[in-house]
Amino acid sequence: MESRLASALIRIGTGFTLLFLYIPLVILALYAFNKGITHAWPPDLWTTKWFSAALHDPDLPGALRNSVLAAIGATTIALLLGSLAAFAVHRFSFFGRDTISFVLVLPIALPGIVTAIALASSINYANIAFGLTLGLFTIIVGHATFCIVVVFNNVIARLRRTPTSFVEASMDLGADGWQTFRYVTFPALKTALVAGALLAFGLSFDEIVVTNFTAGATLTLPLWIFNNIRLPKQQPIVNAVALVLMLLSIIPVYFAQRLAGGVQAAQPTGEGSAAAATPVVPLEEAGPG
Repeated sequence: MESRLASALIRIGTGFTLLFLYIPLVILALYAFNKGITHAWPPDLWTTKWFSAALHDPDLPGALRNSVLAAIGATTIALLLGSLAAFAVHRFSFFGRDTISFVLVLPIALPGIVTAIALASSINYANIAFGLTLGLFTIIVGHATFCIVVVFNNVIARLRRTPTSFVEASMDLGADGWQTFRYVTFPALKTALVAGALLAFGLSFDEIVVTNFTAGATLTLPLWIFNNIRLPKQQPIVNAVALVLMLLSIIPVYFAQRLAGGVQAAQPTGEGSAAAATPVVPLEEAGPG
């Protein structure tokens, strides 16, 4: 058992960590309702005029639309490629499998500026060779490089926690590969896929370093914030937009965390449990045998 001193130290350390993380966010929220332009302390509360001013900014709707489209595109690519990579690494033994796993997770471990410079160089080469120009497409491709990692990690973790006996039992009962995927594999993976998609969307939506090197003249919401935070008169509006963005970002992250950690793969517990855990394939869809 932990001693009282150790328990108290853990609680104190947890409290300091939470304060370190969330005090800046609380200050940001307060300044979003500050009546003045300058960041005086304590702020002169309360007003909502900066939220109204943000709604009338001519560049903000387009920036928001571009961020949403980029996040959707990057998440779609990440779901497809990340899931396929997870299945390949988990289900098959081949030379260099561990190396491929390392290479797949490397982009999220590298500093963002390194990834951004590498992408900018690649896009510049593609521009010379194929006429590729900076824009929404290059933003999507750039974001997908690190969003794939999130989906890959979620899917392969769920695959490792799902007993292979379920798949084997399904095949033994006459289901073909597609039916096994539909009735056994996909139900076990769907929460991991949703969690990966939510996290990938959140990462892409607020990414700025890679976006700055791949956007060209295309404006996204993080770029709009970055451009306007340097203008003193625009800082209260940026605070208001940042508060809304922070509140919206909490939603996908919360559900992703619940889905990724709250659903455990079923485990056989007794005689006949494999048969009970294997979904029944409808007779009209059953394979030969």
